[in-house]
Amino acid sequence: MRDLGEILEGFERGDERALARLITFVENLWEIDEIFRRIYPKVGKAYRVGITGPPGAGKSTLVDKLAVEILERGFRVSIIAVDPSSPFTGGAVLGDRLRMVKAMERGIFIRSMASRGSLGGLAETTGMVADVLDAFGYDMVLIETVGVGQSEVDVVKATDTVVVVLVPEAGDSVQALKAGLMETADVFVVNKADREGADRFVRELSAVVSLSPNEWKPPIIKTVALSGEGIKDLADAILKHRDFLGERLKEKRINRMVEQIENLLTKRFLNKVRQKYDIRKMFEGGNFKNPYEVLGILEREFLD
Repeated sequence: MRDLGEILEGFERGDERALARLITFVENLWEIDEIFRRIYPKVGKAYRVGITGPPGAGKSTLVDKLAVEILERGFRVSIIAVDPSSPFTGGAVLGDRLRMVKAMERGIFIRSMASRGSLGGLAETTGMVADVLDAFGYDMVLIETVGVGQSEVDVVKATDTVVVVLVPEAGDSVQALKAGLMETADVFVVNKADREGADRFVRELSAVVSLSPNEWKPPIIKTVALSGEGIKDLADAILKHRDFLGERLKEKRINRMVEQIENLLTKRFLNKVRQKYDIRKMFEGGNFKNPYEVLGILEREFLD
């Protein structure tokens, strides 16, 4: 393992290899206190855009084209592609990254992350990796979620603008509303809009959006990601939402910091408990049958 000090020096020089290595440290929660002590003063400039939606909606191709469009507008852009985990290694299967040909050709930094079984569409450390990219100097971070359907809610907490990608075959927009994705959207994309039924689906979606009591009414953008149709309109909508948020971005960023600390405290508490106790064996040995009795013992020892 390379010395962390050497990696941080390379990171501060703008070395992408050091960036990639530092992300590996963060993904594995290695020495994160020291890492963020050094780099966190530079965090807070990057705008984070989540791209979510059901499997097969064309998210990877859309992100590929969107990243290039944003790059051409003068932003320094990077991508986090959260892939399903390999059932054998726990690592990312890299399927999304292989579809981002244009972005790779333009030298856009892409990091594939394994979801590692997380049900929220993101890996546990996605937000922390976005912090690293922020500190490195990227001012726009695109985060593509796994695409697990109803559970994709973590992306709301991890990003500033949420783009929900749907396709005409999604069917009645009321059914899409029930899928749990609709409430998360700041921008809707109807991708593969050259397919039959796209216009009808957009009309249905518009009717649902018009009922929202919120000040921001999510725009609906028709795209054909393969050809690039609608990508400029999508970039416009994202930037318009950023302008709309204004001072509210500070609250979003504070919420992210609070959640990160709470998650790390929970993980560290559990690690302390597990160093001394095997909770499963406490029940398997027959000494305990009431989980709340065990909870009380652990609380008294570790929290009092």
